Amino acid sequence: MTKATPPVMPLSRPYSYGTALLFGLISLGALVGLPTYAYFYDYTWLDWSMFGLLYLLTGLGITVGYHRLMAHRSFDCPNWVKAGLLIAGGLALENSVLKWASDHIRHHAQCDQEADPYNAQRGFWYSHCGWIFFSDPYADEKYASRLRQDAVVMWQHRYYLPIVLSGLALPFLVGFLSNGWVGGTGCFLLAGLGRTFFVLNSTFCINSICHLWGRQPHSESDSSRDSWWVSLLTFGEGYHNYHHTYQSDYRNGPRWYNFDPSKWLIYGLSVAGLATALRRFESNT
Repeated sequence: MTKATPPVMPLSRPYSYGTALLFGLISLGALVGLPTYAYFYDYTWLDWSMFGLLYLLTGLGITVGYHRLMAHRSFDCPNWVKAGLLIAGGLALENSVLKWASDHIRHHAQCDQEADPYNAQRGFWYSHCGWIFFSDPYADEKYASRLRQDAVVMWQHRYYLPIVLSGLALPFLVGFLSNGWVGGTGCFLLAGLGRTFFVLNSTFCINSICHLWGRQPHSESDSSRDSWWVSLLTFGEGYHNYHHTYQSDYRNGPRWYNFDPSKWLIYGLSVAGLATALRRFESNT
């Protein structure tokens, strides 16, 4: 039987104007700036290469570093590997890993309840991105206590702003060195603002689409659902019903044919001796 969820109460939280402004500027840059620049100048192979490289780097930083490593402890790795993954995740502009992972731990503990940070019972737009525009009255330090004991997590939290800014400065610098101010602007728009916008929204799809539409082959205890096509955008995170059922499995797509580049990267690290203690549920392979 499907788990009953309580009625959703009206929102009465203070609005986060800073977050709204930042997200608005990123969205404006992506939805208006990208096509405007393309109309006058078009993008070069270098711009697209930087976009693809940074989309891959930051997306895997979130899925492997923020999500499977820090939020769920699906595997272990040396501190220098962890630092690299958390720097890559920080470039995605999804907050420090301390904030991101503690929110995600609470999401699993309070799924579909009032304290769920991105409660899908409030509808698509709230769970997709609306939740970031409001202050969070349910933040609880207990969900961050384990993370605060990790020196690499606290280092990344402390230097989160320089990490984010470097992710925006890098494409501009690469483009500028290639073709001056025009090249720098184009590469910044596509591989900086545009890449950030698309990585943010692909991640948001897991909170929204994967809690509203799709299959529930593993459990109906909460609203989580599997969506294979969301996995194409999110490096394997779309097998969300499996993930909610077996949270600490380093795989979200357990079958060999499931598109899950995040599990392939973790497995590849283990083959190279850079990841250990990979957790999996053998009876469900």
